[in-house]
Amino acid sequence: MSSTLLHLDASARRASFSRELGDAVADAWRAAHPDGTYLHRDLARDPVPHIDEAWTELCDHLLEHRITDPHRYREAVRTPAQAATWAVVEPLLAELLAADVVLMTAPMYNFSIPSALKAWIDQVTFPKMSLAPRRFVVAHARGGAYGPGTPRHPYDHQERYLRDFVQGHYAVDDITFVGTELVNSRLDPALAARRAQHDDSRAAALAAARKLGSTL
Repeated sequence: MSSTLLHLDASARRASFSRELGDAVADAWRAAHPDGTYLHRDLARDPVPHIDEAWTELCDHLLEHRITDPHRYREAVRTPAQAATWAVVEPLLAELLAADVVLMTAPMYNFSIPSALKAWIDQVTFPKMSLAPRRFVVAHARGGAYGPGTPRHPYDHQERYLRDFVQGHYAVDDITFVGTELVNSRLDPALAARRAQHDDSRAAALAAARKLGSTL
């Protein structure tokens, strides 16, 4: 049976470490699934709009009428403003529902995720929505070291947010993270002594990304 991968890029940089890892996952996946369907959306270059009041009205209707099947969401559209909002949501949601694997690339911006990715999440997320048994992969990068045991771990609202969101709202436990740390050691004199750690992190992340992509 063929599989579908939805690949979402969110870095504002064209040559970014999160994009590098995401491409490694996607290339390996495509090699392993020559008959699969590959969907790509660059949220930084082609951003989706933020949600508006009509979107909140759609959510209220779905919640009030206990509509939890995404294929029935269209029933919530009752006004011209809601129809305009649905025109934004529908193609994004269709890609998400078509995917067996959702690959997000997400650099850490200000301890969290890019607003471009958050805008996409908001547009395609509705009350009591389950996306199980899809698989999620997050390819990420950050300027410092934020892993468990590091002094900055409490400030990690990137991996923690995405894990909590995918598990808590989408009811998907199958989420894998692969990331490059200490990217700023390439530029910041204060981190220059940790460049070797970054290089090791990058190499290990790329190897993990290729292996992961071939097994999805």
